[in-house]
Amino acid sequence: MNNLPSNSGHSRGHSRGQGRGNKRNEDLTRGLGPQLGQASSSSGSQQHQVGAAAAAVVNEPPRQLQEGSGSQSTTETQKSRETERSGDGDARGSVRGRRVISQVVHSRPQGLVTKTGLSGRRITAQTNYFKLLTTPNWTIYQYRVDFVPDVDNTRLRRGLLSEHRDLLGGYIFDGTVLFCSTAFKPVPNSLYVLELLTTSRTGEKFEVKIKQVGTVESGDAQQFQVLNLILRRAMEGLNLQLVSRNFFDPKAKINLETYRMELWPGYQTSIRQHEADILLCSEVAHKVMRTDTLFNILSETIRDNDDYQAAFRRQVIGMVVFTDYNNKTYRVDEVDFDSSPLSTFTTKNGDITYVDYYKTRYNISIRDCKQPMIVCCPTEKNIRGGADSLIMLIPELARATGMTDAMRANFRLMKAMSEHTRLAPDRRIERLRAFNSRLKSSAHSMEVLKSWNIDLGVALVEIPARVLPSEKIIFGNQMKFLCDHRADWSYEFRTNSMFTHVDIKRWYVIVPQRSKREAQEFVKMCMRAASGMKMLIAEPRYEEIPDDRNGTYSRAIDNTTTKDPQIIMLVLKTPNEEKYSCIKKRACVDRPVPSQVVTLKTIAPRQERVGGLMSIATKVVIQMNAKLMGAPWMIELPLRGLMTVGFDVCHSPKSKNKSYGALVATMDMKISQRYYSSVNEHMKGQELSNQMSMNMTYALKAYRDLHGALPERILFFRDGVGDGQLHQVFNTEVKFLKAKLDEIYKSAGKPEGSRMAFVVVAKRINTRYFVNRRNPEPGTVVDDVITLPERYDFFLVSQAVNQGTVSPTNYNVIHDNMGLSADKIQMLAYKMTHMYYNWSGSCRVPAVCQYAHKLAFLVAESINRAPSAALENQLYFL
Repeated sequence: MNNLPSNSGHSRGHSRGQGRGNKRNEDLTRGLGPQLGQASSSSGSQQHQVGAAAAAVVNEPPRQLQEGSGSQSTTETQKSRETERSGDGDARGSVRGRRVISQVVHSRPQGLVTKTGLSGRRITAQTNYFKLLTTPNWTIYQYRVDFVPDVDNTRLRRGLLSEHRDLLGGYIFDGTVLFCSTAFKPVPNSLYVLELLTTSRTGEKFEVKIKQVGTVESGDAQQFQVLNLILRRAMEGLNLQLVSRNFFDPKAKINLETYRMELWPGYQTSIRQHEADILLCSEVAHKVMRTDTLFNILSETIRDNDDYQAAFRRQVIGMVVFTDYNNKTYRVDEVDFDSSPLSTFTTKNGDITYVDYYKTRYNISIRDCKQPMIVCCPTEKNIRGGADSLIMLIPELARATGMTDAMRANFRLMKAMSEHTRLAPDRRIERLRAFNSRLKSSAHSMEVLKSWNIDLGVALVEIPARVLPSEKIIFGNQMKFLCDHRADWSYEFRTNSMFTHVDIKRWYVIVPQRSKREAQEFVKMCMRAASGMKMLIAEPRYEEIPDDRNGTYSRAIDNTTTKDPQIIMLVLKTPNEEKYSCIKKRACVDRPVPSQVVTLKTIAPRQERVGGLMSIATKVVIQMNAKLMGAPWMIELPLRGLMTVGFDVCHSPKSKNKSYGALVATMDMKISQRYYSSVNEHMKGQELSNQMSMNMTYALKAYRDLHGALPERILFFRDGVGDGQLHQVFNTEVKFLKAKLDEIYKSAGKPEGSRMAFVVVAKRINTRYFVNRRNPEPGTVVDDVITLPERYDFFLVSQAVNQGTVSPTNYNVIHDNMGLSADKIQMLAYKMTHMYYNWSGSCRVPAVCQYAHKLAFLVAESINRAPSAALENQLYFL
């Protein structure tokens, strides 16, 4: 590292890797209780996990571990500096750091009689849930704990309080808030119910003052936060390590040494009230832990780049890193090449260098004193907690986490990982049972659970399920194919024509001169594939370009679009994001024309995959036909006048404050194969109601222009709703959208307004279910037992997988006046998963959601601006 610039800068007012990201084991139980006067809360997560605070808080150290903690301080904390210390205005005793806890959203439409369907074959399925056999029937008392003199260290606070554990009984303490099953009588003439005296190991005396601030009754929503905390405390007996929000087992880690990577197996858990019972959802998880440090990445960058500083910044900014010494994660915001480990920062004991700090604090010796410093900005959560200074990390102590695009593109790496992470249903079931057995056989875990009168069932919960009738796929000449358990009709195109097609008579192929022969061979194959599907593709005109620079492609697009082609095909030598972005900006914004980009690696014939080229050519032809408003296939749809809408959001990788929301709508698939699409940019935290309503207005206009009337019904699928956003979607988006639609319908002479169902679609959930230790068939729906009583929701497996365990999709109907039964809405959702033209099979979400995702992703990743309105009726983004 001697070729690094010398660093003499001094860093003032920085933290040393404190408080950023997720709190470590000893500091994770802060902020459990709601503020007085606020509604109590529980998890509002679409993933059936605990809410924002409860998911971030972990267990109180068990009694055995608390003994002797005394005044030993080993945890770095950045505690909120409250200005008010006592009395009614005290900020403490509520949510530590003013955390916002998401509320349970009661989104079940009023008047709903039943949310269970009737159609299909009835079966019994197993789930990854365990039942709580004894429902806790206790009142939990919530107290605020003060120390005189004040103690700034959470570990020390816990140690001092643990001296009185015999008096307190079963309790959970996060450093400020105490949950306890014991009710204490008030001290006369005092605000406090207990005033205790504790002496630390060093002989220093502390007064512990405990004040009651609330209660959590049995059945309260906040009870489930406490139950989750008790479970996480019990899981400490399994000797797992907390990384981020979940527990992983470093002793059972899987080494992928070739790729400098480790896989840590672990578990994601959540306790929640389901339809009739309190259930524990347990899911097997894996954490990718790279052995690469940022110092390794910096060394490679210096070796491979002249301007290594810019290259290193490009590579690490935005990356999440993990520091072993305090078990925390951080997001990299900047690299300070003017600072080094020899720079100093200010502490309460005076200035100190980072080198000396890590040596005295963690007994870690910094090897390279000339490396730059990594800068991390405090999160909103840190700022709410009073930690608003920059956090400085040392590259050699920060491990990279997650996977880069290059890693994801590495087929061998992904295959090696999938052997361990993609568990078949029978292996997953065994792992879940092993987790339950491990919890039951741990003396500490059972002691914690028994102390709170909690008994966990041994068997996986069994539930009723139904397999919906298989869909019929309609090809040209009304030829039909009944879907089987594979949910794939790729082979049917060998003998059937497409439902509707557009003959391609005017089109151009833009290709580098050296690659023309391969392009011509592939085009001939496409023409042959189209001929087999009764579609005409004429010989294209070739626009040869001398090189493959971005500007050359742009000029070629300009030249060809003046000839009014139906579509253009562009051949790239290798996959290149910058070139792809340049091409799509030109073809979607400046010179709007449908475009098909292919790479030489994909289309060039190689001896080992000559047979596979025909399959690729067939898929390219299907895609080109869809981009030109043809319909490769259709489904049987009983409803006339139905508009299905998909909406999704994608965040820009170039600016963390920018996102793009895309809307894609059908124009009554029973009589038209047209679509309408639009996309808008919005800033982080911006309300989406206006944009969504405006785009829906445009979609309705397009529908009326095509059919002369407004749609009879609107089925709106909303994807991209994260944890804690359901409240906003339910209370703001839906109401705003419904009001706007009613206004449009009433002005069109329909006084009853619009008939709409608004469905939130969630893919990232932890629920899994199995049938006879195998994956359920496509079309397996679950609408009871594991669904939530406050929702009109169901789970649906619509796709087939060849590896691992299939993941169901959760559908949450938060508004419905369409007049259709739960059965019909479930069947419509399943039908819509068969209409995604990029894959001749069913997909995990309704096709309009997947189209919206593709459009939002294209604009966020490549175009970064609104596409031309000339393309709004075409699926140009496939």
